[in-house]
Amino acid sequence: MNVRRLSLIALLAVGFVSQLSRAQEITVAAAADLQFAMQDVAVRFQKEKGKTVKVTYGSSGNFFQQIQNGAPFDMFFSANIDYPKKLESAGLIEPGSFYPYANGKIVIWVTNESKLDLKSGLQVLLDPSVKKIAVANQQHAPYGQAAVAAMQKANIYGKVKDKFVLGENISQTASFVVSGAADIGIVALSLALSPNMKGEGRYVEIPSDTYPPIEQACVILKSSRNKETAGKFLSFFKSGAIADVLKSYGFDLQPGPAK
Repeated sequence: MNVRRLSLIALLAVGFVSQLSRAQEITVAAAADLQFAMQDVAVRFQKEKGKTVKVTYGSSGNFFQQIQNGAPFDMFFSANIDYPKKLESAGLIEPGSFYPYANGKIVIWVTNESKLDLKSGLQVLLDPSVKKIAVANQQHAPYGQAAVAAMQKANIYGKVKDKFVLGENISQTASFVVSGAADIGIVALSLALSPNMKGEGRYVEIPSDTYPPIEQACVILKSSRNKETAGKFLSFFKSGAIADVLKSYGFDLQPGPAK
């Protein structure tokens, strides 16, 4: 067998392995509040099913725009249930794949070094020592919309809005407070409970009746090239074991999956 033919066989073999590898892998666009919970879920899925989940985290609104423009994701986990609903209405999701999985919660968070007393709740934002407040951009981040609604409910929004340091997503928002770029922040409970933040600061929950529910849902996109693996991941995500993972990160499962 000549060298040219061997080279051709090698190229074909590499191509086959590459296609097989892609078939064993899905790409997921996930809201930033899922960053640590999804890492746990993806590791478990790979261990149990032998398939890889590549996750990109960001704001739900930005992902919604990207998916409408043809971004090559297999699944979309959104912190705002309206975005998956709109994709479903537009015929851009796999029929029957729409799945509301949980509600998110917001908290006021400061570092351990902070002298601020969080017992007063959102009123602490009026403290004269607070110069910068980290908040997710309400234009496309559901947690930013919830934060603004809660501040409006508390009648303090107009007094503190000029102090906002806006994060493109809730993960970046949290990083502003952790790094000291902001004195205090309104972040996702799921991030406050994450390994990166749990021992670094203090938080108090903002009552959930002061802001619209942060209803979350996921879908398999019709454009997915790996619908079989995506379907297996969706089924895995619906399991009781994963419900326990989500609960451990502070997600409220009452309106969504059975516990």
